[in-house]
Amino acid sequence: MPVVISPRDGPTGAQDTGTDPPAPPGIFSATSSDSDEKSPATTTVTAIPELAVPLEEKRFWWQRTRNFDGDAIATQPSVYDDPETARAYAPRADWENLRRFDPLFRWTWNEEYRLIRKIDLRIMVFACIMFMALELDRANISQAVTDNMLGELKMTTDDFNMGFTVFRLAFLCAELPSQLVSKWIGPDRWIPAQITLWSIVSLSQFWLNGRTTFLLTRALLALLQGGLFPMWIILYLSYFYKSHELSLRLGFFWTAMSIADILAGLFAAGILKLRGHLATSGWRWLFMLEGLMTLVIGLLAFVLMPPSPTQTKNWFRGKKGWFTEREEKIMINRVIRDDPSKGDMHNRQPITPKLLWKSMSDYDLWPLYIIGLMFQLPSSPPGQYLTLTLRGLGFDTFKTNLLTIPSVFLHMVTMMALTYVAEIWKELTFTALFAQVWMFPFIVFIYVVDITQINKWTAWVILTLLLAYPSPHPLQVGWNSRNSNTVRSRTVSAALYNMFCQTGGIISANIYRSDDAPRYKRGNGVLLGLLISNIAIYVLTKGYYVWRNKSRDHKWNALTAEEKQNYLDTTKEEGNKRLDFRFHH
Repeated sequence: MPVVISPRDGPTGAQDTGTDPPAPPGIFSATSSDSDEKSPATTTVTAIPELAVPLEEKRFWWQRTRNFDGDAIATQPSVYDDPETARAYAPRADWENLRRFDPLFRWTWNEEYRLIRKIDLRIMVFACIMFMALELDRANISQAVTDNMLGELKMTTDDFNMGFTVFRLAFLCAELPSQLVSKWIGPDRWIPAQITLWSIVSLSQFWLNGRTTFLLTRALLALLQGGLFPMWIILYLSYFYKSHELSLRLGFFWTAMSIADILAGLFAAGILKLRGHLATSGWRWLFMLEGLMTLVIGLLAFVLMPPSPTQTKNWFRGKKGWFTEREEKIMINRVIRDDPSKGDMHNRQPITPKLLWKSMSDYDLWPLYIIGLMFQLPSSPPGQYLTLTLRGLGFDTFKTNLLTIPSVFLHMVTMMALTYVAEIWKELTFTALFAQVWMFPFIVFIYVVDITQINKWTAWVILTLLLAYPSPHPLQVGWNSRNSNTVRSRTVSAALYNMFCQTGGIISANIYRSDDAPRYKRGNGVLLGLLISNIAIYVLTKGYYVWRNKSRDHKWNALTAEEKQNYLDTTKEEGNKRLDFRFHH
């Protein structure tokens, strides 16, 4: 007997327009074409075209041997290939990409890989540039202090710590509100506004005159920057990429941040030489010029960020947009087949207080929030104080800024390597744990040995290797996204995860104190204790998710085939609360 499938209704009132809501074009019809001009509201299942050969996807170029057939079908099996399960996972009737959704649509590997390269160039490159703008304006304070900024403003290192604390606290407070606003009006509108506004604040640091204005600009910068990259990275890029692709692109993001840090060191080495020009300090020119750079990026973002894969047409991007109709269909169908939850919300739908509370109370994500709080604590104080430490060891301003570059470069390389290893090995927890293992001998060294009394180049090597640790941050952001499993939960959990990271930053900013200077033995002892605690936290997280999955396996396998189908058709559970969902670990 043929089966009829309809899209799910949108929010209350969304379908009260006097016309039938749109339906997925050609869903389960006998034929499928690239045109969607006459899509019926519902269609009947009569045939399903051939799917990809069930072989493991060749995710990386080095996996594609001579025997790799690029013209083979790339469309992966999904819940949409079975009319019974398709009912439970049908996209919303008001989903912005619905006109390109077609379960019968097929494409080849060559088409998919060409499209991914195009998305990388059109979307990822500028996304990375925007993230570099964030890092440039956020971190240039470390270069500014090498030019006697603290002395000229009559501030101490404790005031410097207070600036980090104020920044992190304000960033934390802005995180969730900014995330919710972005989900309501769209990241393509909110993010360009954020970049433009904070760049104005950043360049205004040219006129700092003391502790009060320093703390005020730190707070304003954080309030305007808060919420930028979780929304952008997790939600916006998830419109274009599959889960494993997103994890790797997050690695590109933090690589871009490292590149920004390298450029910041190079820019500082040159710009700080302007000291005395127009009777002005070099650090003031640093804030002014780098703020102007990011202002240009913010203005460009207004015209270079499309709302979604099917909404790339505008006066700047062209009347035809960036992608052909076939490319749009490949983008939409490959992504929703990988994660059907991406059709749960449209890109301008706000998070209601009820949905917000529901997401915040999702205890299955709390282990990842705890990891976000803790994992950077052992490395943050040495990194925060690197330029001050190098100046204290006897390096001049120019050499100090150049000597920060090797640790950033190595950190970038090890981070990307770790991200790739996680996807190849398909192991998240223990791969992320490796960062703590890397840091352990160096933290022990700076606790046992007073590096202020040894050869300054030896001390620099030790600090460089410590800060070159492979950050699991991109991996963990993607991990959090995978275990959220709904657009609503992914939006909120991204903000919460980053809020815990910022809370960790507040803690780390107060570990090194002036009464413990210059060796900071007490502080380094705290770092060692935190590192040992982190190892235990990762192991416990692994155990928790293994236990949760086994519990669900037991319940799911106890059901008959009819009971499983009835569950899929009638369940009110969503996201990671569904009995058929398994946590990544």
